[in-house]
Amino acid sequence: MTTAAPFRLSNRVQSLKPSSTVAVTTRALELRRAGIDVISMSVGEPDFDTPPHIKAAAVAAIESGKTKYTGVNGIPELREAISAKFARENGLSHAPDAVTVTSGGKQALFNAFFALLNPGDEVLIPAPYWVSYPEMVAFTGAVPVPVPTTPETGFMLDPAEVEARITPRSRMIILNSPGNPTGAVFSPEVLRAVAALAMRHGLIIVTDEMYEHLVYDAEQISIGTYAPDHTLTINGASKAYAMTGWRIGYAGGPKSVIAAMNAIQSQSTSNASSISQYAALAALEQHEATTEFIDMARAAYRQRRDAIVSGLNALGLPTPTPEGAFYVMADTTKLHADELEAARLILDQGRVAVVPGTDFGAPGQVRLSYATSLEQIGEVLRRIGGVLEGQP
Repeated sequence: MTTAAPFRLSNRVQSLKPSSTVAVTTRALELRRAGIDVISMSVGEPDFDTPPHIKAAAVAAIESGKTKYTGVNGIPELREAISAKFARENGLSHAPDAVTVTSGGKQALFNAFFALLNPGDEVLIPAPYWVSYPEMVAFTGAVPVPVPTTPETGFMLDPAEVEARITPRSRMIILNSPGNPTGAVFSPEVLRAVAALAMRHGLIIVTDEMYEHLVYDAEQISIGTYAPDHTLTINGASKAYAMTGWRIGYAGGPKSVIAAMNAIQSQSTSNASSISQYAALAALEQHEATTEFIDMARAAYRQRRDAIVSGLNALGLPTPTPEGAFYVMADTTKLHADELEAARLILDQGRVAVVPGTDFGAPGQVRLSYATSLEQIGEVLRRIGGVLEGQP
């Protein structure tokens, strides 16, 4: 017999909102356990395997005994390689002591928010947004302030909408370009204008550039080139190098911010996996092999993007063409005005798992990941078409 635990949970953890996607995810698992074929279009990770030269570096690290603690901020060689990468690929000047390595990009964000935000601070976040941004911000006691974008503009951010929401309590702007869930790539003009706002109002920009190499029809610019003293740039190995499970993220920015993030990490997780760090080092140093892999993956994603966008639009589900990442946002109001109900219909009747836009700040829409094969995409379109045919 179980009884109530003789303790209470913290107010902070009780303030976290349960995900509205849990019900759909749970239902998908129930169907699979019952032996029903469900295609998942919800997973936000590459379907490619980690490249061989990266895996070989990890094996070599293990065999040579590089399995001990490292510095909290990462091995010097990796921080030097990241510093060189920032200069080479992003036009950013971050010395190795202005770089930190974390257990995934999410930890870099978490450390940054706790290093920079106080209760009551306001944080501007373009919507639709990745689900963790507002929850992490709220966890610090700060206040997330959504800045709307629209499908009609391809979810392009309007700097005037940002400026209209700046108040004396504003502290931070979070950017994600290319973005999850929309695939939007903010233009140089937009980034320049947002950088000017940050400098004028004394705000810090936290830019998540995890999908920077997955850009198809646009120019990828790091906003830190426009406002270097006001920008913290966060990236990682997960998406570009198909290393989601290796958990390597990193950040570069003002030394005072990086030092504060290191202090937080020193009292939480300590260093990222030593083995994963040496694998990421190989990804950054063996340019030719890594670039070959990225080019292959990007070409495949472009084909898949074109197939799913044209297919969903042909079904009457308006879907803007994303310029980056590997997600599309489809308007499912033709199925049901409530995106949760639309996702349930697609799952129960079509046996396809998609993510409702509720927690992305995207009512009436669902997100589909096209990090899967063209054959799978074709079957998904066929199944969703069957669901639509069955609607009154």
